[in-house]
Amino acid sequence: MIDFMEYKNRINKTFNDKNSSLNIEVLHLRNTTHCVVNRKRNTQVGIEIQSYNYLEEYIDAVRAKGRYAFTLEELKDKFDISDKAILQNLYRLKSKKKIVQIRKGFYTLLPAEYSNYGVIPSSMYMDDMMISLNKKYYLGLMSAAALHGASHQQSMETFVITEKPALRNIKTKKLKINFLVKNEWNKEDIKQMKTDAGYINVSSPELTALDLLYYVDKLGMNRVITILKELIEVIKPSVLAKTAKNYSQTATVQRLGYLLEYELENEKLSQAIYQIIADKKGKNVPLMPGKNKKGSTNIKWRIINNINIESDL
Repeated sequence: MIDFMEYKNRINKTFNDKNSSLNIEVLHLRNTTHCVVNRKRNTQVGIEIQSYNYLEEYIDAVRAKGRYAFTLEELKDKFDISDKAILQNLYRLKSKKKIVQIRKGFYTLLPAEYSNYGVIPSSMYMDDMMISLNKKYYLGLMSAAALHGASHQQSMETFVITEKPALRNIKTKKLKINFLVKNEWNKEDIKQMKTDAGYINVSSPELTALDLLYYVDKLGMNRVITILKELIEVIKPSVLAKTAKNYSQTATVQRLGYLLEYELENEKLSQAIYQIIADKKGKNVPLMPGKNKKGSTNIKWRIINNINIESDL
């Protein structure tokens, strides 16, 4: 058998070219390097394709379990591949409109039936997202009111009440989630409502009514009155009295009671609240926070009527 060096010398001698030796060595090394690089590249491509397929299979498994969301940390724990490869695969799935990134490290599926909307309803993933953030929460304000039947002028925004520290609001072309902070709330005022993806925490109609007045400076009085007109149909006087008694912001209770009596003309509900604050010593508060304190004062509720109310209904 002729070894490589002897074969090379014969070729060099045949061509009688002093540069032939160098050319063949370069050609040999170039071909060898090319094979090694290709082998590495093919191996890497194989890993990426394999992990990409695994990721799609994992998403299918998530959907099969009735979930519509997953986290980046889940994927890191599940697959023994680089973070870069996972992020690349997630980008591909986003490009194919199979998933949507809601916030950093948190993704939702995008079933075909929601492809035109570009995002699934927040109620289908909110519980998963707040659990992943280790945050107590409940769906409140307009979002809760809509679930309780006050659907007039439904907002495309989602309102979530959570604990400190505050979360940054989420705002995209197709999605807006507002996170509002509250120091405390009573568990009995939070209801679990069934969704297509499990359960979600929602404020009771009674707590929702009080919260609407607590955050009225962010929502607007006319908007709040419009929602309350529908919401009071499902509010129970006995439950409202209990919720108001445990509500820490007395000024909010005053405002709601005043509106129930004079704007919404619901004597049963207003009386249920009045029993809570009748014996309390309090100061006069403006109906609309942040406004000037000029206006007629209602002695019963200790409310300064400093705003003209115009319902949207």
